[in-house]
Amino acid sequence: MLPRERVFAALEHREPDRIPWGEHSIDYNVYEDILGRKTLAQAKMRETQAYWDGRRDEVVECIKRDRLDLIRALEMDIVFCGRVAPKGHQPKPMKKLDDETYEDEGGNIYRVSATTHDLMPYKRNTKNYKPPTLAGLQQSIDKLDSQPLGDPNDSCWEFVHHAVKEMKKTHFILLMCGDVGFPGFGATEEDRWMSLLEQPEICAKIAELHGRQIIREVPLYAQLGVDGIMPCGDLGSSTGLMASPQIYREMVYPWHKAHVAEAHKHGLKVLKHCCGHTWPIIDELAEVYDAYEGIQASAGMDIKKLKKRVRGKLCLWGGIWHEHIILGTPEDIRRDAAYAFRHAAPGGGYIMGSTHSLAVDAKRENILEMKRCRDEWGNYPINAKLFDGKRP
Repeated sequence: MLPRERVFAALEHREPDRIPWGEHSIDYNVYEDILGRKTLAQAKMRETQAYWDGRRDEVVECIKRDRLDLIRALEMDIVFCGRVAPKGHQPKPMKKLDDETYEDEGGNIYRVSATTHDLMPYKRNTKNYKPPTLAGLQQSIDKLDSQPLGDPNDSCWEFVHHAVKEMKKTHFILLMCGDVGFPGFGATEEDRWMSLLEQPEICAKIAELHGRQIIREVPLYAQLGVDGIMPCGDLGSSTGLMASPQIYREMVYPWHKAHVAEAHKHGLKVLKHCCGHTWPIIDELAEVYDAYEGIQASAGMDIKKLKKRVRGKLCLWGGIWHEHIILGTPEDIRRDAAYAFRHAAPGGGYIMGSTHSLAVDAKRENILEMKRCRDEWGNYPINAKLFDGKRP
């Protein structure tokens, strides 16, 4: 089978020749460790600095070259892609306060993370914050249909066109896209979550605006030649949903359902990325989406239990603990793979991947162990005897 055929088989709950492998995000260190060269692809603060320096084309060329070379080197089956900065993009550099701290023109403070090396929001200037109003939101909704859809030949789609041209004949091309999350608002994080309870009418209108926006974009995505889309909106934390299941079902779920229906109408598969604990809404996710990625085992999302719950309804994508890829050993990876392959792979409907991403500090030997496990154990029909003793 071709890699793309494996992915389609998994999404359609058929057994392919072997378990497909894909990731939705890969940080710069993985490209450098596996390919043996420096890159600006997902290079965090170095990538931000490159844009400030006017090196947009260099960044995009790194993404085009290194993303595809890494996928080939690891023999992955899915090519994830998305918008890039348009030609000529050179944002004004933020004011540097010290080696780690920056300030934008709005007075917001950012710091470079010691862990991920990203430039992250640190302190928001809330003085000029203006909350949305029902009238203003409705006005934005009313204007949507008169706004241009977007040009599929715009330079922001440069990498997508490159991926489709170079790899669609063999690989599944997955486009990262917008999503509707819990639609809170406010000047602070606390305000945004409290608004869901205190201002539900405005929050529902925010969800409607975002929902209609992402639905409008689907025909544009279909013109790009991709095979599927991945809405990336987290709904859970490590301990539970970020808001109540009732809020999800009333404000968010109808737009998720409509978004997927529009994508299916245009021949696109929809593979949902969602971190955290999602058990309270797993039946809704299974009803709507083709696949569920970001299955956070450390948040209680046990892939064995999930398979029993959603078998034949929802393709499961994950199984190898994100935490073990960073902090563990190859033996941890083998135990994770044995557990996932034994319980999630039989019958199809399974794609191997991290329970989040291949992130900063991911160990080279653990990523290569993922490949070895798939090479050794991932051929169908899955032989459960291979996993005896790998995990209690």
